[in-house]
Amino acid sequence: VQLQASGGGLVQAGGSLRLSCAASGSRYSFNDMGWYRQAPGKQRDMVAQISSGGGTNYADSVKGRFTISRDNAKNTVYLQMNSLKPEDTAIYYCRAQLWNQYYWGQGTQVTVSS
Repeated sequence: VQLQASGGGLVQAGGSLRLSCAASGSRYSFNDMGWYRQAPGKQRDMVAQISSGGGTNYADSVKGRFTISRDNAKNTVYLQMNSLKPEDTAIYYCRAQLWNQYYWGQGTQVTVSS
């Protein structure tokens, strides 16, 4: 199983970015998929999760600004990030669950300038 994340970059505060993560290597659909982020010197934290049925969960810090979605036919999860703040700067990782295994993408850098 491989996860390929893309869409990171440099954006000014108040701007938007859309992250994508395509999962491959499984003949089965993935269970929960999600995005996590890790800022320098900090632990990796959950940003948003989405179940195979479309149920979502967000970190309080991103509620109302970020939207997670998925395309089950493509095994791809997206993160639409609006109203970005400097404190959103981090490496963003996607994660996918298949049965009792978790798989991580390589991470994509998001930098928000003030």
